[in-house]
Amino acid sequence: MAFCSMICCGKGVDRKEKGKQQPTWRIFSLKELHSATNNFNYDNKLGEGGFGSVYWGQLWDGSQIAVKRLKVWSNKAEVQFSVEVEILARVRHKNLLSLRGYCAEGQERLIVYDYMPNLSLLSHLHGHHSSECHLDWSRRMNIAIGSAEGIAYLHHHSTPHIIHRDIKASNVLLDSDFQPQVSDFGFAKFIPDGATHVTTRVKGTLGYLAPEYAMLGKASESCDVYSFGILLLELASGKKPLEKLSPTVKRPIAEWALPLASEGKFSELADPRLNGKYVEEELKRVVLVALVCADAQPEKRPTILEVVKLLKGESKEKLSELENSDLRAQTQLRKRRIPNPVKETEHGSP
Repeated sequence: MAFCSMICCGKGVDRKEKGKQQPTWRIFSLKELHSATNNFNYDNKLGEGGFGSVYWGQLWDGSQIAVKRLKVWSNKAEVQFSVEVEILARVRHKNLLSLRGYCAEGQERLIVYDYMPNLSLLSHLHGHHSSECHLDWSRRMNIAIGSAEGIAYLHHHSTPHIIHRDIKASNVLLDSDFQPQVSDFGFAKFIPDGATHVTTRVKGTLGYLAPEYAMLGKASESCDVYSFGILLLELASGKKPLEKLSPTVKRPIAEWALPLASEGKFSELADPRLNGKYVEEELKRVVLVALVCADAQPEKRPTILEVVKLLKGESKEKLSELENSDLRAQTQLRKRRIPNPVKETEHGSP
């Protein structure tokens, strides 16, 4: 495969870094990964999605790994594999999941990462860890800020800039200290210099898709910001991005949160599992930032760099502006507009 040749020659690494350090990833043999995962045993499976499955494994030196095994070889799977490996080989940030290596033998395509002991944010908010209440408010704030900083690296510090296109709770992994690492770059896109967006087939996950992307296929950094806004609301409230009101009707989380925030009822937006143990000012900050990120009008959304500053409390004037004018304007606009129907699109792993 031409792409594998490119990576093997070291061309997937940022040229500025080439010569300074050797790549931290390597090529694994299929035999080695079979051994590490006990032949991809079902008991080793960490999760499954549209792309395939992820397995826990242990190498001969005792280090633990996670192995993403693409379900079926196809041109589509090959592209997703190539994109993710190339991006992971380029980026280095403490809040982005690092590439440990990959394997491309026959029709097998596997990507190897460090194992994250606390799994994903999804597992703690809605999955089998959700009843254990490991996410106190301090950890939630760290996850919010760290995830935003990882996305900011993709949008503003990577060359070329990268849009993720699938920001969601299951793609925020948590290490042993509950530090977040944004993962899964199979749907990511490079943004050419000077371009405001790329038009592409819609990929992503229902509930997190920006309206202009879902309807027109216009992908931009602003679409990631929208998805991150939904993630912030999810993190603060413990609710899912789409709440089932009836067998046929689902309500987006922003539609639920906006009226409460407009009335200043921020305590009603807090996850009940916090038992009131949160910093009121920070909760308010997270909710306001989330709602402006999830604005239906892309030009009204902040950049992810602005989001980082707002979450850290470094832009108090802007935060006051969000509460006193932007929130009211957004409320009036949502009252006037007809909600877009929620319909199924091609999406990534749940």
